[in-house]
Amino acid sequence: MSKAYAVYILANRKNGTLYIGVTGNLLQRMEQHKSLSVPGFTRRYAVTRLVYIEWYNDIHEAIAREKQLKGWNRAWKIKLIEKSNPDWTELDSATY
Repeated sequence: MSKAYAVYILANRKNGTLYIGVTGNLLQRMEQHKSLSVPGFTRRYAVTRLVYIEWYNDIHEAIAREKQLKGWNRAWKIKLIEKSNPDWTELDSATY
């Protein structure tokens, strides 16, 4: 069975600061983000609300998609989030 990789977007609030990442263990990664245990961008800006996820079976595809999304302008990222999550509702662990 192949492992699933997540490309995800976090926000600190609706239309707020965004963070895009990729991981092979979304549950563990979200625990790190929520506890603000890892120094860096998400801790500095308290970006902990999971608002978007895409799943991939291939890590190379996931990384390519992460890089693609990071290259997008802010309006495109917001449109992508709002297409599946118009209210920017925090996705909980039952979702992933």
